[in-house]
Order: sequence, then C-alpha cells, then structure tokens
Amino acid sequence: MEEIQSQSDNYRSSSSSASSPASRVPSSNFFYLRKPGSLRQPISFEDSPEWEDSEIDVRVEDGSDSINIATTPASPSLSKINSGSLPSPPLPEGVVVARKIAGASVVWKDLTVTIKGKRKYSDKVVKSSNGYALPGTMTVIMGPAKSGKSTLLRSIAGRLHNSAKMFGEVFVNGAKTPMPYGSYGFAGKETTLIGSLTVREFLYYSALLQLPGFFCQKQSMVEDAILAMSLSEYANKLIGGHCYMKGLPSGERRRVSIARELVMRPNVLFIDEPLYHLDSVSALLMMVTLKKLASTGCTLIFTINQSSTEVFGLFDRICLLSNGNTLFFGGTLACLQHFSNAGFPCPIMQSPSDHFLRAINTDFDRIIAMCKNWQVDQGDFSSVNMDTAVAICTLEATYKSSADAAAVEAMILILTEKEGPILKSKGKASNAIRIAVLTWRSLLIMSREWKYFWLQLVLYMLLTLCTGTIFSGLGHSLSSIVARVAAIFVFVSFTSLLSIAGVPAHVKEVKIYACEASNQHSGAFVFLLGHLLACIPFLFLIAISSSLVFYFLIGLRDEFSLLMYFVLNFFMCLLVNEGILLVAASIWQDAFWSILSMVSIHVVMMLSAGYFRIRSDLPQPVWMYPLSYIAFHTHAIQGMLENEYLGTSFAVGQVRSISGFQAVHSTYNISEDSNSKWENLLVLFLMTVGYRILAFALLYLRVGKNISLNGLFHCNQNTNNPR
Repeated sequence: MEEIQSQSDNYRSSSSSASSPASRVPSSNFFYLRKPGSLRQPISFEDSPEWEDSEIDVRVEDGSDSINIATTPASPSLSKINSGSLPSPPLPEGVVVARKIAGASVVWKDLTVTIKGKRKYSDKVVKSSNGYALPGTMTVIMGPAKSGKSTLLRSIAGRLHNSAKMFGEVFVNGAKTPMPYGSYGFAGKETTLIGSLTVREFLYYSALLQLPGFFCQKQSMVEDAILAMSLSEYANKLIGGHCYMKGLPSGERRRVSIARELVMRPNVLFIDEPLYHLDSVSALLMMVTLKKLASTGCTLIFTINQSSTEVFGLFDRICLLSNGNTLFFGGTLACLQHFSNAGFPCPIMQSPSDHFLRAINTDFDRIIAMCKNWQVDQGDFSSVNMDTAVAICTLEATYKSSADAAAVEAMILILTEKEGPILKSKGKASNAIRIAVLTWRSLLIMSREWKYFWLQLVLYMLLTLCTGTIFSGLGHSLSSIVARVAAIFVFVSFTSLLSIAGVPAHVKEVKIYACEASNQHSGAFVFLLGHLLACIPFLFLIAISSSLVFYFLIGLRDEFSLLMYFVLNFFMCLLVNEGILLVAASIWQDAFWSILSMVSIHVVMMLSAGYFRIRSDLPQPVWMYPLSYIAFHTHAIQGMLENEYLGTSFAVGQVRSISGFQAVHSTYNISEDSNSKWENLLVLFLMTVGYRILAFALLYLRVGKNISLNGLFHCNQNTNNPR
C-alpha cells in the first residue's frame, strides 16, 4: 500500500502541474472556462516522474490456466498509445500472489448500439466507438449518467437486452469468435447475494453450479477467488447476516459478487460500476484489489461514474463517453493532455475524473443557469460561463484529429490482423448436480432464514390454536355440522393467507435465479425442481403439526386413515399455495406488488369457495365457472368434508336418521361418491404441477428473455443483422 500511495502522490503532483501558468484556472472556480488562446497548448510535465511504458507479451500454454508475462521495451505504436499511462503498482512483500490467469485481448471497432423505441430502432446509445483492452490491464469506461457506459460494456460482453441492436465488430484475441461459457465473467451493478450463507459457502455453491469436476478441485478454485479479492478475513462470515449476526459492509459484498465470477477463472472480466454505493476508502480498496487481480494476467473492463485522484491513478486506459460519443480513448495522463489541448486544462488540486465529468455532463447546465440567476442578486458567480454542448463538440473534434485516435486505430489493426489462441470452455455442471446443489442450498437457506420458515411455523401454530379453541367442544350432533364446516373453512383459508409472509423470501429467490441464469449458472427447470424438493420437508412439517392440533381440538373422527388424508390434503394446499407465490414473484419481482396480488387472489378464491354462498347458487358466468373450480379452497374444503362425513349418519328424532352426505350437502355441495375425496386430492396435485409449469413459463419468458446468448450475439454482430 505504501508503494501504491507513493505512485498516487506522484500522479497528483504531475496532474497538478498539468497546465501552463497561462492556461490554469483557479481551483476555487466551480466550473471551468475554455480559454480561446489555450487551444492546442501542451501540458507541462516538468514536475511529473518519467513513466516507463512496457508491453505485455502474453504467451498462453494450451490446456493450462497459467500465463507467462514478460516485460519488454514498448514498441513505438504501443508507446504512442500508452503515453503517460501508469505502471502496475508493486505488491507489498509477503503477499501471496494469486494464480496466474490467461488473459485475452478484446477489441471493439465502429461499435454502434441503438435502442428500440416505440416503432423502430431510432435512439443511438453508443456511436461508432473504438477501443481495446489488453491482458494484465484495467480499461475503464467513464462518463456521466446515461452516457452509454453500461450499454457499451454489455455490447462488448454480448449481454445486450433484446430491445437493443448492435452494429460493428468485436474481436477476442484477433478473432470474431464468441467467448465460450466460462471464458469471461460479468458482474452487474445490482447483484443479489444470499445473506444467510457465509462467503466461503456462497462461493462454493456457485462453483458447484458453474463447473464440472470433483469437489476438491472446485474448493481450490473457491480459495483462489477468495485470495484474489482479498476476502480471507471475511471468508467465514455471513454475507447479509440474519437475526443475530451482522452482515458484511457494502465494499466486501461487492467484492463477493466479483469473486463469484472469478470462480471460473475467466480470461476477461466485465464489471458494471465496481464502485457502486462505496465510500472513498472502500472504493480505493476495491480498485487496489482489482489492480492486483489485473497483475495476474486477467483482462479487466469496467464502467465507472466518478473516482478520486488515487483511484484514477490506478487506471491503465480510459474510454470517455458523453451522450454515446467517444471523447477520448487512451492512457490516463494522455487524457489530461487531451483536455488541455482542447482548452480545458485540469486545475491544481482537482480530481481529474471530476474535471472530466463536469466538463462533459450536460446536467450541469441546469446548475449553471441557477448560478447565473443567483449572480444577479449576489454577484458572486461571474466566472460561471460554460456551454457543455460546445465543450463536448470541441473535445470530440479534437480527439478525432489527434494522434491518440490514430494510435488507437493502428493498435486495433495490429491486434486484429492475426488471430491468437482461441478461448476454450471449461464445461458446465450437469443438470442433476445443479438440482442437487440448489436443493441442498435451499434447505440450508430455509433452515437459517427465520422469516422464511420458522416465523411461518409459529404463525400457523398460533392460528391453529386460536381456531381450535374457538371451535372446540362441538360434539357430533346434527347441529354441529354448520360450525364444523365453518371451522374447516377458516382453517384452510386463513392458514393459506398466512403464507403471504413468505413473499419477500420468494421474490429474493427469483432475483437470485435471475442473476445466476444471466450467467448461465442455472435454468428455470433446475431452479423450480430444486426449490420444490427443498420446500417439501418444511411444508410437510407445517402441515402435520398444524393438522394434528386442529384435528383433535375440533374433535374430528378418530381414525388414523382419515387423519392421514386430512394431513395430506392440507399439505397439498400448501404446495399449491407455494406455486401461486412463485407465479406472483415471477410476474412482479417486487415484494409489494406480489403481496398485493396474493391478497387479492386469496380473497377472490375465498369468496368463490362455496362457503359464503353454496356453489350451486353462485352466479354461473364468472363465480361458478371458472372461479369456483380454479380456487384450490373449493377442492380442499370439499375433500375434508367428504373425508369427515361420508359413511356417517345422524339421528333425527327417535325414529328417523339421515346420512352425513344429506346433512352436509345442503350446507356445502359435496359429492356422495366415496372416491370423490381422492378426486379432489388429485385436482390439488394437478394444480401443484400446473402452477409450477406456469411459473416455469414466466421465468423463461420474463427472466430468460433478458438473457442474451453470447453465441447468437456474435453471429449477429458479424453479419451486421439485427437480432
């Protein structure tokens, strides 16, 4: 860290003297004026250290994960491109260097991305961008908000949304071949982590989902990822924490999300906003960690919105965007030279990234207008006079005619004229292994998340005790039938309604699936089957505990076979309800709207279940057909009543008696067929399957459609045809 700080101090010294006295602007100015006489005026680097450029000679051995890096004198073309770029900081003594990674050169040429509007592809988000990234270096895409940073990153990685269309070419090691699975990693801005797992557990399960092979091999890869992201201190701590343990800070959580992609030991790593929601100290630690990762040979490409001077000094190359236009691509110090040549020198004691973004961010025009209005009253803002649109046009025109742009084109020609080694896929884990891993992981999550299962169990038991004590002592007379039917209706309806407490957990699981599916670590079928197998033991425990308390407090028929049917019926109700929860979570992926939908669905099902009004008297167009048949309450309550009353009789007076069917039929439309209760149970089973099929379709369409296949992407960009 001392060496890195020393280099950052030297960099600040050079950047502070990066303008001649005639062109310097006092640092107290909030905005920077373009001096007419300063156009093409060079920056003085008399106080800056002599930066030695070096070319990385990458030699990849076939069939290995190692990379041989030799430092040689830079060629004239590369020296011209990297003029002023910072060398990688040396690592402190005693630090264990992570395993070497075979990086890959990435080139994008004339890259244009359009977003589909209401009628056609009209809005150009990225316009004719050129650039490259080399192994062992960090290339940053910088710009203000809505400048096209994330779109450019996703287009290079082959992760564009279906509503976007790309023109241009992307080369990997000089070839237009798609990056195979496992050869690259992509860490998005918003990543969902599993808070109830430790860092090591989370990465280990991720490795099991991603990679084939033996468990011991995957464990070594996990340890390498922990070492690469400097997470050894937090390896055995919970990520998000639960009821009694504190979770990781935001900086460490961000590093965990990046470490998940490093498990595959990718050749190229794409990161969208690695400093998102991080403070200055966490941001510096993150960038030092990524610099250490780049020193192992990995090719790093990431976006950033703004950075401190220390962080800025760690970058190798910058791609500066504004409104989709490339204003500069090259080394860090060369970017300062570029702004000075265009007439916008960086003031002393000012962060370069702050200077760049304030000069090209059109949002500052509103602040300028406010300051001008204030100037009339106060007279303190006479120096605030800069048109951002003019600055952007000037910077763009200056870059297009500069030696930097010509050097980039020359380097792109060098990197694309000859094909290098083709990246190889490391293979995928089989679906059987993924199902087993997801099942076991879900079991572990459910056992640790008290809000997911244990709170529901407590609520179910409390409601069952309340219902059982209220309806206790009913007896078995004819007059008790109405109260017993009401008790069964309350038991089925209200316990199903309580399951809404698990909506946030289901929404989080769907988000985790979406994050894993975007990187092809999981699939809809694998996720749903693993979730079903994991929730069966917990739901069965809820079903048998609640059913036993209710069954004996109400005083239902004391037969073991009837009790087991009651438990099985209620268990199927819980499975059906779990399927409905997954459907709602898949549609909305938001806790509030999912809860609102579940409450509405349950209310409608309760109204059409045949209790408040007998089913035969319900209005047929909507309430009877189809709502009363869609509602699982109808079949569950009918099956329980048939289980209780078929085969019984009640005395009416001293001579006459009626059957249980006749007694209940007037209150609830049950069938007199002895097999009808099994038919109702079969309907519940079919509903369980049907709702999961619906959830599969929703996950596949709503989540899967946002996942761009890398191979299809590159096929389209090679032929310049829209997808």
